[in-house]
Amino acid sequence: MATLQVDVVSAEESIFSGEAKFVALPGENGELGILPRHTPLITRIRPGAVRIQRADNGEEEFVFVAGGILEVQPGRVTVLADTAIRGHDLDEAKAVEAKKQAEEAMKNAKTDIDFAKAQGEFAAMAAQIAAIAKLRKK
Repeated sequence: MATLQVDVVSAEESIFSGEAKFVALPGENGELGILPRHTPLITRIRPGAVRIQRADNGEEEFVFVAGGILEVQPGRVTVLADTAIRGHDLDEAKAVEAKKQAEEAMKNAKTDIDFAKAQGEFAAMAAQIAAIAKLRKK
């Protein structure tokens, strides 16, 4: 069976590196599914869940990304994430609190830049909470 090398990295560290049968993630224009020998592609990704079906044991790896860039080559997928968190490291209570703080920051924003920054944080936390809900359904 064909596989592809998958690397998910953030500015801080390598989050995942290994062989996979399938990868799904939130592309800029919708959900993307990547199989081995996929057509080359470069696109931005939205905050959300990256799901990786491992080739070695068939289990699904789960990584939350807060946006970034996806590069697909026929035998390789590279996710360069702004921020990436392994599924088992996600903390719903912290995400809910951060979302509330971002909501408050949007209400109190004095400039358009402050509002846009708070709005981006709010969207990332909402996506993280949705990703946690998806992970629990597994």
